[in-house]
Amino acid sequence: MSAGGRRAAFFDVDETLTTVVSMLGFLRFDLAARGLPDSAYDEAMARLAEARANGRREEANLLYYRNYAGRPEAELAALGREWFARELAGGSLFHPRALAAFHGHRRQGHLTVLVSGSFPPCLDPIGRHLGADLVICARPTVADGVHTGELPHPMIGRYKAQALAEAARTHGLDLGRSWAYGDHISDLPLLESVGHPVVVANADHTLVEQARSRNWTCWADTPAALPA
Repeated sequence: MSAGGRRAAFFDVDETLTTVVSMLGFLRFDLAARGLPDSAYDEAMARLAEARANGRREEANLLYYRNYAGRPEAELAALGREWFARELAGGSLFHPRALAAFHGHRRQGHLTVLVSGSFPPCLDPIGRHLGADLVICARPTVADGVHTGELPHPMIGRYKAQALAEAARTHGLDLGRSWAYGDHISDLPLLESVGHPVVVANADHTLVEQARSRNWTCWADTPAALPA
């Protein structure tokens, strides 16, 4: 933390800023673009669901990226742009309140940061559209322009807190005067890292209870209010 440094606003993306889970939507889009049947998506989801059901959220996150082993980075980036354009055209990609908060922070000159377990094909188009200053996300291993299917570490849970600390050092941020927005209990380390944590209206019950017990801003309890 850099006392007296610049303020920042860190936003989880999937189901915090957006109404969709970008990783899953992109996976379905990619499989369909390759001409694979719906059953291919169902099988991939079953593998991920099994890992999540056993409480292995980080393992499920790592497992997801194996779907892209052998795929050119440029190809996935192009598909990501196509996926985003389709989602945006649907007209309901962003949660209005979170989007308003994001733009409010931009107007105030705060560094705006997306922090997500998703990866660049999904997040780079979102970041460009929003004008985000920084995107912190999963960075799958790429060798000679091709995804290997490996991920050094997920960008969820404690890794988000570590990334915020690194961003603070790099950009001279004062985390104690900064904001973070999240919707899932795995965002708890992210929210604990800043002085102004915000739990969004559609957050899971466990995170809402944490917010209430800690006197954090919880949109479920302040339906008409927007953060300063």
